[in-house]
Amino acid sequence: MAPETTTKRQATAKKAAATRKRNQASRSAAATKRSARRTGSAARGTSSAAKSTSRQASRTATRGIDAATTRLEAAARQAERVLMIQVGAVLEARDAVIKSVETFSNHAQRVRRLNRLERRGERALRRRQRNVERAVTDVRHDAERAVTQARREVELQVNGLRA
Repeated sequence: MAPETTTKRQATAKKAAATRKRNQASRSAAATKRSARRTGSAARGTSSAAKSTSRQASRTATRGIDAATTRLEAAARQAERVLMIQVGAVLEARDAVIKSVETFSNHAQRVRRLNRLERRGERALRRRQRNVERAVTDVRHDAERAVTQARREVELQVNGLRA
């Protein structure tokens, strides 16, 4: 497996953190509801239970905001990653163009490259020519065998008529 980039690892971490915060906010909201129910049914007039519920609601809201912030940061990391990939691809293409230009702008390198291409073309043509010559030889041998066999059959028939 290819090693992960720092940006990808950070984006994955942000997504995981957002999920954890979202789950915590959900648990906190459930606790707030339970606390509110207990407060309402058990001690409607109790000041401390109301304060506890208020604190719990405040924590829940804060956690919800934290979870939303973390989700936004994770989305920003993903967008940054997409941008970095595109920039990297453009730089790779630029490097390839520069290498080609350097190869063909330097006279010695250009001559060496063209000679290499010429030798490659000559080898390919020789290989094809040998294949064609081999095929022609095979066809010629097959034809000679057929003629020899036909000649023997005719000689046998002629000898059979003489006898």
